[in-house]
Amino acid sequence: MHNLALALEHKGYNITGSDDVIFEPSKSRLDAKGLLPETFGWFPEKITADLDAVILGMHAKPDNPELLKAQELGVTIYSYPEFLYEQSKNKTRVVIGGSHGKTTITSMILHVLNYHNREVDFMVGAQLDGFDRMVHLTEENDFIILEGDEYLSSPIDRRPKFHLYQPNIALLSGIAWDHINVFPTFENYVEQFQIFVDSIVKGGSITYNIEDENVKQVVEASENSIRKMPYETPDYRIEDGQTLLDTPEGPMPIEIFGKHTAKVFQRA
Repeated sequence: MHNLALALEHKGYNITGSDDVIFEPSKSRLDAKGLLPETFGWFPEKITADLDAVILGMHAKPDNPELLKAQELGVTIYSYPEFLYEQSKNKTRVVIGGSHGKTTITSMILHVLNYHNREVDFMVGAQLDGFDRMVHLTEENDFIILEGDEYLSSPIDRRPKFHLYQPNIALLSGIAWDHINVFPTFENYVEQFQIFVDSIVKGGSITYNIEDENVKQVVEASENSIRKMPYETPDYRIEDGQTLLDTPEGPMPIEIFGKHTAKVFQRA
């Protein structure tokens, strides 16, 4: 949430926020931009009808006093993914999904685009070297790269986050039962990925790991009118702890390790 606040401040929005506790490095980063609350806690008097919107994070509870005041006044309330969609609904949305590895894959895509000086908006779940913040939003960029988390959107919106992005282009790396606290059965968990694939804009595409049987079944069973492009692990070997991809130009060293993350280079 603090990265979203920083991104909106950078875009020129007037941003205020509340929380009952803010840890480092979020605290110092917000303070440097004049966004750190003077007092921690919840203050319903801060919520007025003059606000354009309230963005609700997962840390708040359904009975949060500021949330209740916003609901009472009829202020527009967005979850984090809802707001990102609103900011990108006129862009080409690229969403990276999967139980594990989505942060790594999203990060690699952003580093490749950055290397080639291609400006895009983005949201990624880790602080990356060479990037000031994890969220970047503009008016002018045509593409946005989004890490597609399957966890719940907000305390009052129990939909998985990646159901809300409506991607034009998607990638699905793997399905392995996660977030057992909110998805009590594996079948229920897999269903969330089925909904994700069906939410891709008609005429869009999904690149998917055909080596993962759950992913294969979910994607190939979808009747959505999209292009389905499978990928698999490229040939590679490890020498003296260094992962080398076998390419037509010879072995190419990469700074990642293991079969799981090497897969994405097949499509790259």
